[in-house]
Amino acid sequence: MNKTIEIMMSEHRIIEQVLRALETFACCLQQGRSDSRETLARFALFFQKFADQCHHGKEEDRLFPTLVRCGFPREYGPIAVMLAEHDQGRSHVKALASLGQGQGPLNRDEIQSAIDHALAFVPLLLSHIQKEDHILYPMAQQSIPPVEFDRLDAACAAFEKEIMGADEIQRLHFLAIELTNAYPPESAAVAAAAACAGCHAHG
Repeated sequence: MNKTIEIMMSEHRIIEQVLRALETFACCLQQGRSDSRETLARFALFFQKFADQCHHGKEEDRLFPTLVRCGFPREYGPIAVMLAEHDQGRSHVKALASLGQGQGPLNRDEIQSAIDHALAFVPLLLSHIQKEDHILYPMAQQSIPPVEFDRLDAACAAFEKEIMGADEIQRLHFLAIELTNAYPPESAAVAAAAACAGCHAHG
């Protein structure tokens, strides 16, 4: 597997874990076990910085243009779908971030809004990741010549260094661990039934 694709798939695994943690947090909100505005802001920060700026940034600024040069259309087909879903996800995360920036405890309407956006965002991005892992990335592996992949590897490494920085990426990895430890990812069925029992004093 190409280095860039391997890194992006490993990032997917981290993002999936935090998505499941967000699902658990939304369950806690539904059960009245938490109204933590700060926690909501921390989830939004992870998705804005790691999932969007770092991961989607490399896709939109590096991988997708490489695919276009190799003959993939940008206006329709897989790339267009991925870009549209990136934008859909951003709207949900922007709403979560806005709620996280408020003052005092979340009120009833804010809690419901957080639940609605979280539970819409989680399946959207999980499905998006599956499409990339099983459709777009395999197509990239087959279609991008080795010399182009070498350029892509270098371009993605430069993107991480120039746009994010190693310290920031490491900080976001730690944030992912903190969020998944605080709100352990569970299956949807288990989360609905029992995940909130483990939330104790969080929030």
